Amino acid sequence: MDCTKTLRLRIKDKHAKVLSAMAREVNQVWNFCNETSHRAIRERHQWLSGYDLQKLTKGFSKCDGVQIGSSTVQQVCEDYAKARKQFKKAKLRWRVSNPQSSKYSLGWIPFKAQALQYKAGQIAFAGQRFSLWDSYGLADYELRAGSFSQDSRGRWYLNVVVKVEPQSTTGAASVGIDLGLKEAAVTSSGERIEGRFYRKLECQLGIAQRAHKKQRVRAIHAKIANQRKDLLHQFSTKLVRENATIFVGDVTSAKLVKTKMAKSTLDAGWSMLKTMLEYKSHQAGVVFEVVNENYTTQTCSCCGAIPASSPKGRAGLRIRTCSKSFEH
Repeated sequence: MDCTKTLRLRIKDKHAKVLSAMAREVNQVWNFCNETSHRAIRERHQWLSGYDLQKLTKGFSKCDGVQIGSSTVQQVCEDYAKARKQFKKAKLRWRVSNPQSSKYSLGWIPFKAQALQYKAGQIAFAGQRFSLWDSYGLADYELRAGSFSQDSRGRWYLNVVVKVEPQSTTGAASVGIDLGLKEAAVTSSGERIEGRFYRKLECQLGIAQRAHKKQRVRAIHAKIANQRKDLLHQFSTKLVRENATIFVGDVTSAKLVKTKMAKSTLDAGWSMLKTMLEYKSHQAGVVFEVVNENYTTQTCSCCGAIPASSPKGRAGLRIRTCSKSFEH
């Protein structure tokens, strides 16, 4: 079975200026595709494909001063057409290159497979060499497509897809996961994680925001995101390693984010946890299934029926079995 994963490695800060210049060129191509595609739809009712846009942008990489290669230009056209189809819109947002603008688009440089090479701790791309912190040992992998991306603090990262050998799980147990707000996840085996990543640093964040310390605010937000991702990675990896079957409730945050519980809902990271469990289970050969949680608090855990005495509201949640189960 062919399994892939995306590795994320940080590029050293001395290359930020070159990468930012390349990102501006990528934005030029994206905005050209956006304008050209929208005009074709408005005037001729024609939806240009990624291939059509590639023909229109042919030769851009040979212009004076342009650093990105033709393969990157082609990839931008493909990604634009894919995004337009995904969001079902005739026109997408412009990519803004001015860092002082409130609508600034974080840097992004896509590339195709074989567009970069790794050697001795450096990545060769578009005639440039970029040093990075190689925490994975890229020399052991076959590099495929990916991108360079920038975070809110101006740091650049290499995101590259690699092929990995699937590792079968040694666990034989089954586990169910209940998603919540006070505790992000509780398993049937008693393990739990507290989804209070944002709440713990909320006071520090508020102080930095009132003092208008933008860099400090970005650093705190990054710390919150890193803590959440790290804990969810540890939690999901442990479950996949120890179990052969994993069930999780179909709780979604789409409706809850519109209520007073929005902050806690977004802080819990349910979608991220489900995504991690899904791809890790697929790689390890573990059965992963999202189950319907409708009426689960009213269904008897012994006989599976929904009796008249089933819990109604918070006060009735202490009821765990129905009267029929006692007869047996």
